[in-house]
Amino acid sequence: MQQHRHLGAQEDSDRGLGLLHWSTNALALVSIAVKAIHAHCLQFQQPSPEVSVLLNDLPENDFNTVVKSLVTLRQSNDPVVVTGITPGSFYERLFTSESVHLVCSSNSLHWLSKAPEDLKRNLIPAYDIDEHSRRERLPIVLEAYAKQYRKDFTLFLELRAKELVSGGRMIISLLGRRSDIIVTKFPFLPEIVAQILCVMVSEGVIDKEKFDSFYGLMHEPSLEELREIIQEEGSFSIREMREHDPRVDINKTLSTPGIFAGFLGSLFEPVIVQHFGYVMDEFVRTVQRRYILEGSLQEERAKCPYAMLVVSLAKA
Repeated sequence: MQQHRHLGAQEDSDRGLGLLHWSTNALALVSIAVKAIHAHCLQFQQPSPEVSVLLNDLPENDFNTVVKSLVTLRQSNDPVVVTGITPGSFYERLFTSESVHLVCSSNSLHWLSKAPEDLKRNLIPAYDIDEHSRRERLPIVLEAYAKQYRKDFTLFLELRAKELVSGGRMIISLLGRRSDIIVTKFPFLPEIVAQILCVMVSEGVIDKEKFDSFYGLMHEPSLEELREIIQEEGSFSIREMREHDPRVDINKTLSTPGIFAGFLGSLFEPVIVQHFGYVMDEFVRTVQRRYILEGSLQEERAKCPYAMLVVSLAKA
């Protein structure tokens, strides 16, 4: 909350305050930010600024529910909260120069903009069905994903730096890997997806050639990896970095095959459907069948190497 107060205190209330946010839970977090700004101004007996909340997502996503919720957000705040939606990829310019004061990116920046160029150009599968070939190619695959991620995240930082005002703040949260993990295998969640798709290939649900040309478009960075990219790009200073181990909050009563299959399906549905067509019903059934038969979901999740990473930045 300190970051929100700092932004509110810096701003001239005549100009207002611009917030940019994209998230599956966007409105809940936006409401927290707006309340923090108003609470800060009240504490220091300053007039609250007019706030412009700008949400961003891909054009093909359904904005209907969000639009209806935005109306409620506008009506429930005093002083003025103006809202808007900007469709587009966050790997491109979204707003005018120096017009945004706070950027919040939640559960998004583990996605790549495209398949790693080195793999696609050389027709190297991200996840080979043959185990020997997969192990042999793994270092090349991991390096290609890390290289693409560095390129994408650097671009993201450059673009947001142009759109943020001087001293503007940015909060990002994303899936990553724990700092105590040495990368020796494919990322946890993409590997599970690849294993499920392998089963679907063996059962004739999807074509092997299609599978070989499928790239999951997800990279799980470490905090140190993020730190190196941020410092090398140079537009931001790091205020705080945190790593949350999701195993701490695993509720065994909720970790059922059905719930996990639904989570995995919703997370990867856009990239799976885009490549294979709509095979999600069979995908979810295959996930459920795997864990019902093997009974290993609790054990697998307990050993999961991924973490939730949160980074607070200030425009230098």
